[in-house]
Amino acid sequence: MSAIAAIYGFNREPALPEHGSLMMEEMDQYPANQRAVWLKENIMLMCHAQWVTEQSAQEILPYYDAHRGLAITADAIIDNRDELMEQLQVPQHDTKSITDSEILLKAYEKWSEQMVEKLVGDFSFILWDERKQLLLGARDFSGARTLYFHRNKQQLSLCTAINPLLSLPYIKKELNDQWLAEFLAITGVFEPPDLSTTIYNNIEQLPPSHTITVKGNEVSIRRYNSLAEVTPLKLASSQEYVEAFQEVFNKAVTARLRRTRQNIGAHLSGGLDSGSVVSFAAKALEKDSRKLYTFSYVPVDGFTDWTPKRRLADERPLIRQTVQFVGNIDDHYMDFKGRNAFTEIDEWLNILETPYKFFDNTFWLRGIYEEAKQRGIGTLLQGSRGNYSISWGPAIEYYTKLMRKFSWHRLSREVRLYSKNVGLGRRYVYSNIFRKAFPVLGHLKATPAPIKIPQLINSDFAKRAGIYEKLHDDKFTRIGSTHDLPSDPLEARKQHFHRVNMWSTTGAVGCKLSLRYSVYGHDPTNDLRVIRFCLSTPMDQFVHDGMDRALIRQATKGRLPDSIRLNQRTRGIQAADSIHRMLDDWPEFVGELNRLRRDPRMQQILNMPVLEQAIEEARQGIDINQAYGTSIKLLMRSLILHRFLENNF
Repeated sequence: MSAIAAIYGFNREPALPEHGSLMMEEMDQYPANQRAVWLKENIMLMCHAQWVTEQSAQEILPYYDAHRGLAITADAIIDNRDELMEQLQVPQHDTKSITDSEILLKAYEKWSEQMVEKLVGDFSFILWDERKQLLLGARDFSGARTLYFHRNKQQLSLCTAINPLLSLPYIKKELNDQWLAEFLAITGVFEPPDLSTTIYNNIEQLPPSHTITVKGNEVSIRRYNSLAEVTPLKLASSQEYVEAFQEVFNKAVTARLRRTRQNIGAHLSGGLDSGSVVSFAAKALEKDSRKLYTFSYVPVDGFTDWTPKRRLADERPLIRQTVQFVGNIDDHYMDFKGRNAFTEIDEWLNILETPYKFFDNTFWLRGIYEEAKQRGIGTLLQGSRGNYSISWGPAIEYYTKLMRKFSWHRLSREVRLYSKNVGLGRRYVYSNIFRKAFPVLGHLKATPAPIKIPQLINSDFAKRAGIYEKLHDDKFTRIGSTHDLPSDPLEARKQHFHRVNMWSTTGAVGCKLSLRYSVYGHDPTNDLRVIRFCLSTPMDQFVHDGMDRALIRQATKGRLPDSIRLNQRTRGIQAADSIHRMLDDWPEFVGELNRLRRDPRMQQILNMPVLEQAIEEARQGIDINQAYGTSIKLLMRSLILHRFLENNF
């Protein structure tokens, strides 16, 4: 993959070479196989290329075809090459060597701006149509590759990263108070829902599933819909659904394996999502006499597992069962001793160029990329989006629908099998179903109240930023939780894929880690073909015979051990040792918190009474079993923001 950039001069104002030099110099922080600039009059395209596929090593970027009057720079790996080449009538002798950027150009010639709806893969690109005098930029449907931009009356500047834009003399580094206020007010890990904004006033970002088009001096941003043509799938039997899914998923997993001779790696936990990806990948690589390298985070030595009996902080026993059953795997288990969320802050702020909230897994996320790079891994497989695609299947919610329809016979059978599978009494299961099916009646019985994180934002700052009213709207402050999704599971899943903010942070993290380490993260569970198949499949294929996540459990029969495939009783839990890891750094951690609380700027931004209470708890020592507790969230998020502001403003 690559870092790309462009400068377009309005009113035919020439793009200046020295501005391109500044951006390219800033992009030198990333490793590159090739770097180049193309300039013609008022348009400049740049590329800091990292070669992943065999075709990318032969790719010239930026590329200009004078005959067609088209130029392009691209950060793209297209997965549905075969289908596109057939539709584009690419000669058979060219199919293996044709580059992804050339496929993009051919797709543009055939379908114009609607081309983006035809693409499956991870991409951002900037294309210049000289004859139409039109600039087209695009970002893939889930935002796996980033694209930021700045515009004023003189020019439009675009780039994969933020800092190259800030190197330009006409862009001022100004804090976006509204973005920051919303970032603080949202209690979950999500960023503000308006993804066109960033923490910098003058830097916008192109949201996932969007294009940016420039014609003359007019800039237009449009959303496209990659899931518009999903229609219900009707097959004759469950086995046919399983076989159809296996075909689609295998295509998604193996799409890139044979396009590179670099080593292939994968995240591997003890669960279904990563296990499924690994099982399909290892089998495909074995045919080419290649090994799959897996990387698994494990707790550091000396950690005492405090988690509930149905949760596993150390998933090694489950992971090893998968490794031994699947075969053709070179497995690696890493505890990243000496690293923790506190020691990682500066590295992650440098990588992400923005404050972040998902601190507890940062030490092993970055650590795995580092390890993968050292072992010559080019592509690192993941299964991050499986919960809403391949392993979707919410049993209780499905049973709730059956109860509301008074489908007693089917419900009785399902609950009997489900209770046996999960090891819970039927009375307990029925009680949960009843409360969801008839919430008014269900609330007559005591139910545990959801834990709410206190507001971290200073109310006066919220007023100044114009978001004070939003503080009283749970649908805003709890973005990303089940609270802001419909109760109907089918509608909730549709909403998940419709809301572009649901996956943007994950995409940005993957993109920027790949730039830093030249290791490309690829998630087959996020493949559009897989998502379209899963959205078109009836719900009863995802929940049946007392099984949640039934489709993937059936599809991995013979591929994963039954102890993993049919496990509905225990689940792994990651970063349970996050506070334990920080104990040696605790005095420094508390000392920095004390400096933060005396900072006048932070006093104006943060809700200091809430923060003071959390700091006092830190002084006394937070128990390691509070790794997912409210206090550590408030403290770490405050410190991360404090460091970012100190470093940048």
